[in-house]
Amino acid sequence: MPSIAYFGPEGTFTEQAALTYAQPTDSLVPVTTVPLALAAVRAGDTDRACVPVENSVEGAVSATMDALAVDDPLVAVAEIVLPVRFSILARPGLRAADVRTVASHPHALAQVQGWLLANLGRAEQVAANSTAAAAVGVAAGEWDAAVTAPVAASHYPLDVLATGVADLDGAVTRFLLLSRPGTLPEPTGQDRTSIVAVAAAERTGVLAEMLTELALRGINLTRIESRPQKGRLGQYRFYLDLDGHVTEQRVGDALAALHRRCQELRFLGSYPKAEPGPPAAGAAAGHTDDDYMAAARWLSEVLGGTAG
Repeated sequence: MPSIAYFGPEGTFTEQAALTYAQPTDSLVPVTTVPLALAAVRAGDTDRACVPVENSVEGAVSATMDALAVDDPLVAVAEIVLPVRFSILARPGLRAADVRTVASHPHALAQVQGWLLANLGRAEQVAANSTAAAAVGVAAGEWDAAVTAPVAASHYPLDVLATGVADLDGAVTRFLLLSRPGTLPEPTGQDRTSIVAVAAAERTGVLAEMLTELALRGINLTRIESRPQKGRLGQYRFYLDLDGHVTEQRVGDALAALHRRCQELRFLGSYPKAEPGPPAAGAAAGHTDDDYMAAARWLSEVLGGTAG
């Protein structure tokens, strides 16, 4: 039976994301941290892992970024984007006026600050390992209330004080479904490619040189983040998302050029976008696969002495 590890326990947004992708025969396996979810796939204990990668309010999920950059490579085969709407769960019979502590993951607390101040203004806010861990703590009597994913209400015997709570209407979280390297998803024309790059040297303009390799090939960069390598101050990894699929000539050529320039380049996958938006305009003139093949033929003729 196919299995998917996810950042648990039961009742997290990550479970909700995994459920939107999982088939009826898939088994969902909750684990306590993002690194453990990835480790389960690397060890072959599960087939895939579902983990959060970024939130439109709080930004990148550093635990995911750091865990993807080390140990055996994993590749994304899909992404899931969920709107962020929370439920407020409390111990049975407890009124909002009686709530003295409210717990959740710090990212979740940050996204409902307005609602908490207006409705639970006297409650102390407590950081938990996850939104579901907060619900577990409330059920155990550790805290009075929890800010959770809506799916948590189906797992824990708690009262729903409110649901659909969000300070920002458009807030979303993006999740990646990861597997061990293998057959890539087929290109759809609305794809994203993710990589991690470490510059080959510390010198003026090195990042600009790397980004130029994308610009020269007409590749749109949709996200760039930096994270310390943790070896010493000033050493960073760069996480890049770009439009296109590695099987496209321009994308593959750009990654090959970056591989030459970088001390380390890790491929994190080419996969369909969860929200593709309007039809893609396609590669600009000079950057299509046909253009690359024509250039390769011309060069072959030059080397063979037949080109004019």
